[in-house]
Amino acid sequence: MKLGIHLRNMGPQSTLETLRACALAAEDAGIDDVWVADHIAIPREESEGSGGRYLDPLATLAFLAGATSRVGLGTGVLVLPYRPPLATAKWVATVQELSGGRMLLGVGAGWMRAEFEAVGVPLAARGRVTDDTLAFLARCFADDEVESNGRRFLFLPRPPRPPILVGGAPPHAFRRALAWGDGWMPTGAPDPARLAAPIAELQERAAAGGKPTPEIALLTSLPLGEPDAAGETIAQLAAIGVTRVVHGSRYRDAAELADSARALVEIGCRAGVAE
Repeated sequence: MKLGIHLRNMGPQSTLETLRACALAAEDAGIDDVWVADHIAIPREESEGSGGRYLDPLATLAFLAGATSRVGLGTGVLVLPYRPPLATAKWVATVQELSGGRMLLGVGAGWMRAEFEAVGVPLAARGRVTDDTLAFLARCFADDEVESNGRRFLFLPRPPRPPILVGGAPPHAFRRALAWGDGWMPTGAPDPARLAAPIAELQERAAAGGKPTPEIALLTSLPLGEPDAAGETIAQLAAIGVTRVVHGSRYRDAAELADSARALVEIGCRAGVAE
């Protein structure tokens, strides 16, 4: 199992100095990957905890690519309908190229109506736009020459496509993961009883289609202050097919994030699941 940690690319923790210090602390602790969130236009009534301050996730990962050398760099998740497909593909390819292939592309269809209104995309169209963007990304990473809006052009650089982990709930998340992705990115409590059945279903569908066993990357919050309970939970998650656990919680500064990163790695090692 891989162990990841969420970095706050929002609120007072999203300064250049704190983000860089947090990413380096996670890397030094042995964390496998760091993850950032995506909000593009937070209304005032939804701004508690962030004050409405959000850094763009892809720009943030580009910055962290230059600040780190080993740790994976993930979006958890990038809301595909917020951005034009071609611009998204170019951003993703650039981060993947400049990070030396360390990107992990978590994607989703989104949910916040106010943000869809701000970007001018109907909420009801989010599923179709997500499908279209995933199909376009697949074409971009398959060939040096791509067509968009009737115009053929060179899509370069074209590094290896990053792993695509599809957020959301079945059935749509599973359909997208099997068609264009490498796995599923559920969110919520780290409850093996809740996740066992859908994971088994996705594994069975992948096997029936001749596809590799899908990655399962859980975005959650672990009780790091209770190491035995946290270790038992991640061991149970590994047993049902979870391949990544991404821990997220609020923290005041880089020192507090570093403590969490070290605790997470130690718990994973003691549980026998950390790689």
